[in-house]
Amino acid sequence: MHLPLAGRGHGRLPLAAETRAIDRRARPRVAVWELTLRCNLSCEHCGSRAGKARPDELSTDECLALVESLASLDVLEVSLIGGEAHLHPGFFPVLRALKAHGVEVGMTSGGRGIDRDLARQMAAAGLDSVSVSLDGLEAAHDAQRGVLGSFQSALGAIRALADAGVFVSVNTQINRQSVADLPALVELLVSAGVRAWQIALTVAMGRAADHPELLLQPYDLLEVFPLLGRLKQRCDEAKIRVWPGNNIGYFGPFEHVLRGEMPLGHCYSCGAGVTTLGIEADGAIKGCPSLPSEAWIGGNIREEPLEAIWERSAALRYIRDRSVEDLWGFCRSCYYAEECRGGCTWTSFSLLGRPGNNPYCHHRALEFERQGLRERVERVEAPPGLPFDVGRFEIIVEPVSASSSLPPELQLVSPLERTSS
Repeated sequence: MHLPLAGRGHGRLPLAAETRAIDRRARPRVAVWELTLRCNLSCEHCGSRAGKARPDELSTDECLALVESLASLDVLEVSLIGGEAHLHPGFFPVLRALKAHGVEVGMTSGGRGIDRDLARQMAAAGLDSVSVSLDGLEAAHDAQRGVLGSFQSALGAIRALADAGVFVSVNTQINRQSVADLPALVELLVSAGVRAWQIALTVAMGRAADHPELLLQPYDLLEVFPLLGRLKQRCDEAKIRVWPGNNIGYFGPFEHVLRGEMPLGHCYSCGAGVTTLGIEADGAIKGCPSLPSEAWIGGNIREEPLEAIWERSAALRYIRDRSVEDLWGFCRSCYYAEECRGGCTWTSFSLLGRPGNNPYCHHRALEFERQGLRERVERVEAPPGLPFDVGRFEIIVEPVSASSSLPPELQLVSPLERTSS
Protein backbone atom coordinates (compact mmCIF):
# COMPACT_ATOMS: atom_id res chain seq x y z
CA MET A 1 0.00 0.00 0.00
CA HIS A 2 1.23 3.49 -0.85
CA LEU A 3 2.22 5.39 2.31
CA PRO A 4 2.14 9.15 1.64
CA LEU A 5 4.04 11.72 3.62
CA ALA A 6 1.99 14.24 5.55
CA GLY A 7 2.44 17.89 4.69
CA ARG A 8 3.77 20.41 7.13
CA GLY A 9 1.32 21.64 9.76
CA HIS A 10 1.50 25.38 9.21
CA GLY A 11 -0.45 27.66 11.50
CA ARG A 12 -3.67 29.43 10.71
CA LEU A 13 -2.61 32.95 11.69
CA PRO A 14 -3.30 35.62 12.69
CA LEU A 15 -4.99 34.82 15.95
CA ALA A 16 -7.73 37.02 17.29
CA ALA A 17 -6.45 40.07 19.14
CA GLU A 18 -8.37 39.36 22.37
CA THR A 19 -9.57 36.45 24.44
CA ARG A 20 -13.30 36.39 25.17
CA ALA A 21 -14.99 35.14 28.32
CA ILE A 22 -16.29 32.06 26.49
CA ASP A 23 -12.72 31.20 25.46
CA ARG A 24 -11.55 31.37 29.07
CA ARG A 25 -14.42 29.15 30.23
CA ALA A 26 -13.62 26.51 27.63
CA ARG A 27 -10.76 24.34 28.89
CA PRO A 28 -9.24 21.28 27.20
CA ARG A 29 -9.90 18.60 29.77
CA VAL A 30 -8.78 15.91 27.32
CA ALA A 31 -5.91 16.21 24.83
CA VAL A 32 -5.43 13.59 22.13
CA TRP A 33 -1.80 13.73 21.05
CA GLU A 34 -0.51 12.14 17.87
CA LEU A 35 3.10 11.53 18.88
CA THR A 36 4.04 10.19 15.45
CA LEU A 37 2.42 9.14 12.20
CA ARG A 38 4.86 6.24 11.97
CA CYS A 39 2.88 3.00 12.13
CA ASN A 40 3.48 -0.75 11.88
CA LEU A 41 0.02 -1.42 10.42
CA SER A 42 -1.64 -0.19 7.23
CA CYS A 43 -5.34 0.06 8.03
CA GLU A 44 -7.77 0.51 5.17
CA HIS A 45 -10.00 2.79 7.28
CA CYS A 46 -7.19 5.01 8.60
CA GLY A 47 -8.16 8.66 8.27
CA SER A 48 -4.60 9.89 8.68
CA ARG A 49 -3.14 7.31 6.24
CA ALA A 50 -0.54 6.59 8.93
CA GLY A 51 2.63 4.70 8.03
CA LYS A 52 5.51 7.12 7.58
CA ALA A 53 6.53 9.60 10.22
CA ARG A 54 5.88 13.24 9.42
CA PRO A 55 8.97 14.95 7.98
CA ASP A 56 9.16 17.47 10.84
CA GLU A 57 7.79 15.76 13.95
CA LEU A 58 8.46 17.34 17.32
CA SER A 59 11.70 16.32 18.95
CA THR A 60 11.64 14.81 22.41
CA ASP A 61 12.70 18.17 23.91
CA GLU A 62 9.88 19.94 22.06
CA CYS A 63 7.46 17.31 23.28
CA LEU A 64 8.57 17.84 26.87
CA ALA A 65 8.05 21.59 26.50
CA LEU A 66 4.55 20.88 25.20
CA VAL A 67 3.88 18.78 28.30
CA GLU A 68 4.51 21.91 30.39
CA SER A 69 2.03 23.86 28.26
CA LEU A 70 -0.61 21.16 28.65
CA ALA A 71 -0.12 21.17 32.40
CA SER A 72 -0.50 24.96 32.54
CA LEU A 73 -3.84 24.62 30.71
CA ASP A 74 -4.99 22.18 33.42
CA VAL A 75 -5.43 19.29 31.00
CA LEU A 76 -6.63 16.34 33.06
CA GLU A 77 -6.17 13.49 30.59
CA VAL A 78 -3.90 12.87 27.62
CA SER A 79 -4.40 10.07 25.11
CA LEU A 80 -1.27 9.23 23.13
CA ILE A 81 -2.01 8.06 19.60
CA GLY A 82 -0.29 7.62 16.25
CA GLY A 83 0.36 6.05 13.92
CA GLU A 84 1.65 3.93 16.79
CA ALA A 85 2.64 6.16 19.70
CA HIS A 86 5.25 3.87 21.26
CA LEU A 87 7.32 4.07 18.05
CA HIS A 88 8.23 7.70 18.84
CA PRO A 89 11.66 7.89 20.54
CA GLY A 90 10.24 10.26 23.15
CA PHE A 91 7.33 8.02 24.17
CA PHE A 92 8.64 7.13 27.62
CA PRO A 93 10.04 10.59 28.50
CA VAL A 94 6.70 12.16 27.50
CA LEU A 95 4.75 9.57 29.49
CA ARG A 96 6.85 10.11 32.60
CA ALA A 97 6.66 13.90 32.30
CA LEU A 98 2.87 13.83 32.02
CA LYS A 99 2.58 11.56 35.04
CA ALA A 100 4.89 13.89 37.00
CA HIS A 101 2.24 16.58 36.48
CA GLY A 102 -0.53 14.30 37.71
CA VAL A 103 -2.08 13.87 34.26
CA GLU A 104 -3.96 10.66 33.52
CA VAL A 105 -2.32 9.06 30.47
CA GLY A 106 -3.87 6.56 28.10
CA MET A 107 -2.86 5.24 24.72
CA THR A 108 -4.69 3.94 21.67
CA SER A 109 -2.79 1.16 19.93
CA GLY A 110 -3.05 -1.46 17.23
CA GLY A 111 -1.21 -3.72 19.67
CA ARG A 112 1.48 -4.89 17.27
CA GLY A 113 4.87 -4.96 18.98
CA ILE A 114 3.55 -4.75 22.55
CA ASP A 115 5.00 -7.83 24.21
CA ARG A 116 5.26 -8.61 27.92
CA ASP A 117 8.52 -6.71 28.34
CA LEU A 118 7.22 -3.53 26.69
CA ALA A 119 3.93 -3.79 28.60
CA ARG A 120 5.83 -3.98 31.90
CA GLN A 121 7.90 -0.92 30.93
CA MET A 122 4.72 1.00 30.10
CA ALA A 123 3.17 0.06 33.42
CA ALA A 124 6.32 1.01 35.33
CA ALA A 125 6.35 4.42 33.63
CA GLY A 126 2.81 5.05 34.87
CA LEU A 127 0.64 4.41 31.81
CA ASP A 128 -2.91 4.30 33.14
CA SER A 129 -4.77 2.64 30.28
CA VAL A 130 -4.46 1.29 26.76
CA SER A 131 -7.25 0.94 24.22
CA VAL A 132 -6.37 -1.83 21.77
CA SER A 133 -8.11 -1.84 18.40
CA LEU A 134 -10.15 -4.91 17.44
CA ASP A 135 -12.26 -4.46 14.34
CA GLY A 136 -14.23 -7.69 14.35
CA LEU A 137 -12.91 -11.22 14.52
CA GLU A 138 -9.67 -12.41 12.97
CA ALA A 139 -10.54 -12.41 9.26
CA ALA A 140 -12.30 -9.05 9.29
CA HIS A 141 -9.71 -7.47 11.57
CA ASP A 142 -6.68 -8.61 9.58
CA ALA A 143 -8.31 -7.55 6.31
CA GLN A 144 -8.88 -4.04 7.65
CA ARG A 145 -5.54 -3.71 9.39
CA GLY A 146 -3.52 -4.69 6.34
CA VAL A 147 -1.22 -7.14 8.15
CA LEU A 148 -1.84 -10.85 8.56
CA GLY A 149 -1.48 -11.80 12.18
CA SER A 150 -2.46 -8.37 13.50
CA PHE A 151 -5.50 -9.84 15.28
CA GLN A 152 -3.36 -12.29 17.21
CA SER A 153 -0.86 -9.50 17.95
CA ALA A 154 -3.70 -7.40 19.39
CA LEU A 155 -4.88 -10.27 21.59
CA GLY A 156 -1.30 -10.80 22.79
CA ALA A 157 -1.02 -7.11 23.65
CA ILE A 158 -4.28 -7.25 25.61
CA ARG A 159 -2.98 -10.18 27.68
CA ALA A 160 0.43 -8.60 28.23
CA LEU A 161 -0.97 -5.25 29.32
CA ALA A 162 -3.56 -6.80 31.63
CA ASP A 163 -0.89 -8.97 33.24
CA ALA A 164 1.23 -5.85 33.77
CA GLY A 165 -1.64 -4.19 35.64
CA VAL A 166 -2.65 -1.68 32.97
CA PHE A 167 -6.37 -0.95 32.49
CA VAL A 168 -7.23 -2.47 29.10
CA SER A 169 -10.09 -1.47 26.87
CA VAL A 170 -10.90 -2.26 23.25
CA ASN A 171 -11.99 0.13 20.52
CA THR A 172 -13.88 -1.02 17.46
CA GLN A 173 -14.66 0.58 14.12
CA ILE A 174 -18.22 -0.27 13.07
CA ASN A 175 -18.42 -0.72 9.34
CA ARG A 176 -19.56 -3.20 6.72
CA GLN A 177 -16.70 -5.62 7.45
CA SER A 178 -16.94 -5.60 11.24
CA VAL A 179 -20.65 -5.29 11.97
CA ALA A 180 -21.58 -8.96 11.62
CA ASP A 181 -18.81 -9.91 14.08
CA LEU A 182 -19.92 -7.60 16.89
CA PRO A 183 -21.91 -10.14 18.97
CA ALA A 184 -19.06 -12.68 18.88
CA LEU A 185 -16.53 -9.93 19.52
CA VAL A 186 -18.33 -8.92 22.71
CA GLU A 187 -18.15 -12.52 23.93
CA LEU A 188 -14.43 -12.47 23.18
CA LEU A 189 -14.06 -9.30 25.27
CA VAL A 190 -15.90 -10.96 28.13
CA SER A 191 -13.64 -14.02 28.04
CA ALA A 192 -10.50 -11.87 27.79
CA GLY A 193 -11.41 -9.81 30.86
CA VAL A 194 -11.54 -6.53 28.92
CA ARG A 195 -13.00 -3.78 31.08
CA ALA A 196 -14.28 -1.24 28.56
CA TRP A 197 -15.36 -1.10 24.91
CA GLN A 198 -15.29 2.06 22.81
CA ILE A 199 -17.30 2.01 19.59
CA ALA A 200 -17.43 4.43 16.67
CA LEU A 201 -18.67 4.45 13.09
CA THR A 202 -16.01 4.41 10.39
CA VAL A 203 -15.84 7.89 8.84
CA ALA A 204 -15.21 8.73 5.19
CA MET A 205 -11.76 10.27 5.59
CA GLY A 206 -8.35 9.14 4.33
CA ARG A 207 -8.22 5.49 3.30
CA ALA A 208 -11.84 4.96 4.36
CA ALA A 209 -12.86 7.42 1.66
CA ASP A 210 -10.90 5.29 -0.81
CA HIS A 211 -13.20 2.40 0.12
CA PRO A 212 -16.79 3.69 0.20
CA GLU A 213 -17.97 0.08 0.10
CA LEU A 214 -16.61 -0.23 3.67
CA LEU A 215 -18.94 2.45 5.04
CA LEU A 216 -22.33 1.79 6.52
CA GLN A 217 -25.24 3.57 4.89
CA PRO A 218 -27.37 5.91 7.04
CA TYR A 219 -30.35 3.56 6.73
CA ASP A 220 -28.22 0.69 8.09
CA LEU A 221 -28.49 2.37 11.49
CA LEU A 222 -32.05 1.03 11.69
CA GLU A 223 -30.48 -2.42 12.09
CA VAL A 224 -27.31 -1.40 13.90
CA PHE A 225 -28.79 0.49 16.86
CA PRO A 226 -31.05 -2.31 18.13
CA LEU A 227 -27.98 -4.54 17.89
CA LEU A 228 -25.89 -2.05 19.88
CA GLY A 229 -28.67 -1.84 22.46
CA ARG A 230 -28.57 -5.62 22.97
CA LEU A 231 -24.76 -5.64 23.13
CA LYS A 232 -24.75 -2.82 25.68
CA GLN A 233 -26.98 -4.89 27.93
CA ARG A 234 -24.65 -7.88 27.54
CA CYS A 235 -21.69 -5.66 28.43
CA ASP A 236 -23.54 -4.39 31.49
CA GLU A 237 -24.01 -7.99 32.64
CA ALA A 238 -20.28 -8.63 32.18
CA LYS A 239 -19.32 -5.31 33.84
CA ILE A 240 -17.75 -3.99 30.63
CA ARG A 241 -18.22 -0.26 30.30
CA VAL A 242 -19.38 0.85 26.84
CA TRP A 243 -18.10 4.21 25.56
CA PRO A 244 -20.02 5.33 22.46
CA GLY A 245 -17.97 7.63 20.25
CA ASN A 246 -19.32 11.04 19.34
CA ASN A 247 -20.64 9.79 16.00
CA ILE A 248 -22.78 7.08 17.62
CA GLY A 249 -26.15 8.81 17.90
CA TYR A 250 -28.30 10.72 18.19
CA PHE A 251 -31.42 10.93 20.34
CA GLY A 252 -32.99 7.74 19.05
CA PRO A 253 -34.85 5.26 21.25
CA PHE A 254 -31.61 3.55 22.35
CA GLU A 255 -29.93 6.74 23.49
CA HIS A 256 -30.67 6.15 27.17
CA VAL A 257 -29.42 2.56 26.88
CA LEU A 258 -26.09 3.59 25.36
CA ARG A 259 -25.52 6.81 27.30
CA GLY A 260 -27.68 6.55 30.39
CA GLU A 261 -24.59 6.50 32.61
CA MET A 262 -23.21 9.75 31.19
CA PRO A 263 -23.72 13.01 33.13
CA LEU A 264 -26.60 14.19 30.92
CA GLY A 265 -27.91 10.74 30.12
CA HIS A 266 -27.71 11.48 26.41
CA CYS A 267 -25.28 12.73 23.79
CA TYR A 268 -24.33 16.35 23.48
CA SER A 269 -22.82 18.45 20.74
CA CYS A 270 -19.29 18.17 19.37
CA GLY A 271 -16.61 18.87 21.99
CA ALA A 272 -13.87 19.97 19.58
CA GLY A 273 -12.26 23.11 20.98
CA VAL A 274 -14.62 23.08 23.96
CA THR A 275 -13.39 20.22 26.12
CA THR A 276 -11.04 18.42 23.73
CA LEU A 277 -7.80 19.32 22.00
CA GLY A 278 -6.00 17.57 19.16
CA ILE A 279 -2.23 17.72 18.65
CA GLU A 280 -0.48 16.60 15.48
CA ALA A 281 3.05 15.22 15.62
CA ASP A 282 4.56 18.36 14.11
CA GLY A 283 2.97 20.67 16.69
CA ALA A 284 -0.16 21.63 14.74
CA ILE A 285 -3.20 22.17 16.95
CA LYS A 286 -6.83 21.26 16.18
CA GLY A 287 -9.97 21.14 18.29
CA CYS A 288 -10.30 17.42 17.53
CA PRO A 289 -7.52 15.08 16.38
CA SER A 290 -9.76 13.51 13.73
CA LEU A 291 -10.66 16.69 11.87
CA PRO A 292 -9.06 17.17 8.43
CA SER A 293 -5.87 19.15 8.89
CA GLU A 294 -6.07 21.55 5.97
CA ALA A 295 -9.31 23.17 7.10
CA TRP A 296 -9.10 22.78 10.88
CA ILE A 297 -5.58 23.53 12.09
CA GLY A 298 -5.73 26.56 14.38
CA GLY A 299 -2.01 27.16 14.79
CA ASN A 300 1.31 25.52 15.58
CA ILE A 301 3.14 25.53 18.89
CA ARG A 302 6.37 26.31 17.04
CA GLU A 303 4.80 29.64 16.11
CA GLU A 304 2.46 30.53 18.98
CA PRO A 305 1.95 29.45 22.62
CA LEU A 306 -0.56 26.66 23.08
CA GLU A 307 -2.84 28.76 25.29
CA ALA A 308 -3.02 31.50 22.66
CA ILE A 309 -3.95 29.00 19.95
CA TRP A 310 -6.58 27.42 22.18
CA GLU A 311 -8.20 30.70 23.12
CA ARG A 312 -7.78 32.84 20.01
CA SER A 313 -7.71 30.71 16.86
CA ALA A 314 -10.84 30.74 14.68
CA ALA A 315 -10.68 26.98 14.03
CA LEU A 316 -10.78 26.12 17.73
CA ARG A 317 -13.48 28.72 18.42
CA TYR A 318 -15.82 27.23 15.81
CA ILE A 319 -17.77 24.84 18.06
CA ARG A 320 -17.86 27.34 20.92
CA ASP A 321 -19.70 29.72 18.61
CA ARG A 322 -21.79 27.26 16.58
CA SER A 323 -25.54 27.72 16.84
CA VAL A 324 -28.66 26.34 15.19
CA GLU A 325 -28.23 29.03 12.53
CA ASP A 326 -25.09 27.22 11.33
CA LEU A 327 -26.97 23.99 10.65
CA TRP A 328 -28.43 23.02 7.30
CA GLY A 329 -30.38 20.22 5.64
CA PHE A 330 -32.36 17.95 7.93
CA CYS A 331 -30.34 19.00 10.98
CA ARG A 332 -31.50 22.61 10.69
CA SER A 333 -35.16 21.71 11.28
CA CYS A 334 -34.61 18.78 13.65
CA TYR A 335 -36.42 18.77 17.00
CA TYR A 336 -33.06 18.19 18.74
CA ALA A 337 -31.16 20.87 16.79
CA GLU A 338 -30.46 23.13 19.76
CA GLU A 339 -29.01 20.35 21.89
CA CYS A 340 -27.22 18.35 19.18
CA ARG A 341 -26.14 21.12 16.77
CA GLY A 342 -25.32 18.62 14.05
CA GLY A 343 -23.43 16.12 16.21
CA CYS A 344 -19.97 15.04 15.11
CA THR A 345 -18.25 17.74 13.04
CA TRP A 346 -15.73 15.22 11.69
CA THR A 347 -18.42 12.94 10.24
CA SER A 348 -20.37 15.60 8.38
CA PHE A 349 -17.34 17.60 7.17
CA SER A 350 -15.61 14.47 5.86
CA LEU A 351 -18.69 13.50 3.89
CA LEU A 352 -19.96 16.81 2.62
CA GLY A 353 -17.12 19.31 3.02
CA ARG A 354 -19.26 21.30 5.41
CA PRO A 355 -20.29 20.67 9.03
CA GLY A 356 -23.80 20.94 10.37
CA ASN A 357 -25.74 18.24 8.48
CA ASN A 358 -25.05 14.69 9.62
CA PRO A 359 -26.98 11.83 7.99
CA TYR A 360 -25.51 9.21 10.36
CA CYS A 361 -28.20 9.69 13.00
CA HIS A 362 -30.61 7.04 14.29
CA HIS A 363 -33.39 9.54 15.00
CA ARG A 364 -33.03 10.92 11.49
CA ALA A 365 -33.12 7.44 9.88
CA LEU A 366 -36.32 6.66 11.77
CA GLU A 367 -37.91 9.95 10.69
CA PHE A 368 -37.18 9.18 7.05
CA GLU A 369 -38.45 5.62 7.42
CA ARG A 370 -41.78 6.91 8.73
CA GLN A 371 -42.15 8.72 5.41
CA GLY A 372 -41.25 5.62 3.43
CA LEU A 373 -37.85 7.10 2.57
CA ARG A 374 -34.21 6.50 3.33
CA GLU A 375 -30.92 8.36 2.87
CA ARG A 376 -27.99 6.90 0.99
CA VAL A 377 -24.53 8.45 0.62
CA GLU A 378 -22.66 8.10 -2.64
CA ARG A 379 -19.09 9.13 -3.41
CA VAL A 380 -18.89 11.54 -6.30
CA GLU A 381 -15.25 12.56 -5.95
CA ALA A 382 -12.33 10.46 -4.70
CA PRO A 383 -9.84 11.88 -2.17
CA PRO A 384 -6.40 12.94 -3.46
CA GLY A 385 -4.53 10.34 -1.39
CA LEU A 386 -2.98 12.54 1.30
CA PRO A 387 -3.09 12.19 5.10
CA PHE A 388 -6.33 13.48 6.64
CA ASP A 389 -7.86 14.06 3.19
CA VAL A 390 -11.49 13.75 2.17
CA GLY A 391 -13.42 13.03 -0.98
CA ARG A 392 -16.88 14.32 -1.68
CA PHE A 393 -20.14 12.52 -1.09
CA GLU A 394 -23.74 13.36 -1.87
CA ILE A 395 -26.85 12.45 0.11
CA ILE A 396 -29.49 10.73 -1.99
CA VAL A 397 -33.04 10.47 -0.64
CA GLU A 398 -34.90 7.51 -2.13
CA PRO A 399 -37.89 5.26 -1.42
CA VAL A 400 -37.28 2.55 1.15
CA SER A 401 -36.06 -0.59 -0.59
CA ALA A 402 -37.04 -4.07 0.48
CA SER A 403 -33.40 -5.10 0.28
CA SER A 404 -30.87 -4.47 3.04
CA SER A 405 -27.15 -3.96 2.61
CA LEU A 406 -26.24 -5.66 5.88
CA PRO A 407 -25.45 -9.36 6.45
CA PRO A 408 -28.57 -11.57 6.72
CA GLU A 409 -28.11 -12.20 10.44
CA LEU A 410 -28.50 -8.45 11.10
CA GLN A 411 -31.62 -8.00 8.98
CA LEU A 412 -33.97 -9.65 11.46
CA VAL A 413 -35.00 -6.46 13.20
CA SER A 414 -38.71 -5.79 13.41
CA PRO A 415 -40.16 -2.28 13.12
CA LEU A 416 -41.09 -2.45 16.81
CA GLU A 417 -37.52 -3.31 17.85
CA ARG A 418 -36.16 -0.42 15.80
CA THR A 419 -38.09 2.05 17.91
CA SER A 420 -37.99 0.50 21.38
CA SER A 421 -35.52 -0.85 23.86
